[in-house]
Amino acid sequence: MPIQIKDAPHSIPARCDAASLGETAESVVVSAKVGQEMQADNGMEPRGFKNTAHLLVVDDDRETCDLIRHFFERHGYRVSSAHDEFQMKNRLRDNRIDLVILDVMLPGRNGLELCRALRSESQVPIIMLTAINETTDRIVGLELGADDYLAKPFEPRELLARVRAVFRRLDARAKETRHNQHSQTYKFAGWTIDLLRRRLETPDGVVVTLTTAEFDLLSVFISQPQRTLSRDRLLDLTQGQSAEPFDRSIDILVSRLRRKLGDSSSSSKIIVTVRGGGYMFSPDVWPL
Repeated sequence: MPIQIKDAPHSIPARCDAASLGETAESVVVSAKVGQEMQADNGMEPRGFKNTAHLLVVDDDRETCDLIRHFFERHGYRVSSAHDEFQMKNRLRDNRIDLVILDVMLPGRNGLELCRALRSESQVPIIMLTAINETTDRIVGLELGADDYLAKPFEPRELLARVRAVFRRLDARAKETRHNQHSQTYKFAGWTIDLLRRRLETPDGVVVTLTTAEFDLLSVFISQPQRTLSRDRLLDLTQGQSAEPFDRSIDILVSRLRRKLGDSSSSSKIIVTVRGGGYMFSPDVWPL
């Protein structure tokens, strides 16, 4: 699929085709895109991540990787690229990666399979790139532990905004930890959660691994037990400005969290669905 050129600013295409455009046209597109986006966006990065965050872009389309790399480097990020599973593993092994931008359509094991494998061994934030209108890919990606998704073609500034939103949440949690050194360990329904260490244990003392998004949602429920929270309110508390209207990610996160808490959605006793209202965390919560 050739590069799709819109009214300025240009978008990152679903697939780039350098042969159809020629190297000269490609250079013009890259230069125009970066220049226009830099002039239009004067946003600041969270202090803790300015000029230090290292992104890994995993996409078999090299030109898409180059476009993303050029754009983000001009916004103060370090960017590495990988084009398949083997290269992704090498980059993760040899570098401290702060966030992974992972395309669904990859040779060999696809992005959804790689997301599952990565999430099983790491809590690094993941933003999935999916083909336009592929709603199934987005839902499955969230189910497998992705923190966010973005459909191709997309504007570079939208991807930048989503990356910044992830880092703002991480920065806010770090600041909260520094200002709240007292114990933040709580019990509910026999479970134990340590908000500072981001650790969840079953009543039998077994540690349960949660994704970043899952833990953030559980933390919100812990902070406001036995209160009905609408989906919009939960989106605001967990995703802030990056939340989209009618976003289904909260329902998906609740479903995942219920499974990990052994809380059947058909007869939930921990996270209760409030018809027409949202969700309520029903157990008593007390500090240790």
